[in-house]
Amino acid sequence: MAAFIIVAGAAAWRFTPGPSAHAETHKPPAALTVSLVEPQSLQWPDTIEANGNTAAWQEAVIGAETGSLRITELLVDVGSEVRRGQLLARLADATAAADLSKQEAAVAQARANLEQAQADVKRSRLAADSGALSTQKLDEYRITETVDRAALASAEAELQNRRIVLSQTRIVAVDDGIIASRSALLGNVVGAGTELFRLIRQGRIEWQAEVDAQQLKRIRAGQIARVTLPGGTAVDGKVRLVSPTLSTNTARAIVYVALNGRDAQAGMFASGSIELGNAPAWTLPESAVVPRDGRTDVYVLNSDGATVTRRTVVTGRHRDGRCEIVSGLDHGMHVVARGGGFLSDGALVKVVQDKGLAGIAAAVGKTQGGTL
Repeated sequence: MAAFIIVAGAAAWRFTPGPSAHAETHKPPAALTVSLVEPQSLQWPDTIEANGNTAAWQEAVIGAETGSLRITELLVDVGSEVRRGQLLARLADATAAADLSKQEAAVAQARANLEQAQADVKRSRLAADSGALSTQKLDEYRITETVDRAALASAEAELQNRRIVLSQTRIVAVDDGIIASRSALLGNVVGAGTELFRLIRQGRIEWQAEVDAQQLKRIRAGQIARVTLPGGTAVDGKVRLVSPTLSTNTARAIVYVALNGRDAQAGMFASGSIELGNAPAWTLPESAVVPRDGRTDVYVLNSDGATVTRRTVVTGRHRDGRCEIVSGLDHGMHVVARGGGFLSDGALVKVVQDKGLAGIAAAVGKTQGGTL
């Protein structure tokens, strides 16, 4: 009986795994196979982010310059592109044309009177040499000539006025641009000064960005801006004017940015950035940055070459697929390039060989795991 117990105990001892064998069997696999990147310093434009509305660079009001005339023809509508001097509408011109003809006749009569007076003066001078006319009569002829010359000048001035009135029955564009609104109605009798059209001069639209006092001090005319319109369309522009004052209601100032192209329309709400100049940026690929629960994380390889640590960072500018790291990351750290959203703090990883990181990859070459 004792011999059986000894043999059974020996058999049990022979098949009980040691601590090292147990650990080898239950060693956890790597969560992911990852590549690593190091933060890179780049010269990026320092920018100010802002929001604001788009508006016409300048608007021109086109109205009637003469009154009590009926609109007889409309040639353009809202959205029409027009050129300077282009005919937009006509007013009834029968009365103005008749007045012009009447004044042309008055000018002809005044010119004839002047010619008669000039002939009388010429003949009186010949007669005066023979003593047939008195000095008083000669003076009367000269005065009549002067009065008739003045009458002709007055008639010609009135003729020019009648021509202007007739031309004012043609409503024309005061500049190149786009018709933004039209209040003219066919058949309506308009008075002098009545607005008929409103024109966006040269079709130019600008972005009116709102900035605070600290930002305002850094902005200058001529700086480059990039504006994102509703729908995602990006438009380039340039700062045209910086407001010298801030609103007493909002404590914000307006920066006027002239936009390129014709994608923008007046009245849009847009966001954008104004470039202040180049400044160094400590950057990572955007794929290495993991937004999560209101914070931004990256995963850094530990010194053991096999596990990662989560670090919360503060980000800044984004450009060309890279993200600026303002704080939370030290120089020389190796960051998981992509797939951080599948990792957790302390996760085991397998590092694939990457240029400049061959030593780290060799140190963890025996680690097992899945590939992202």
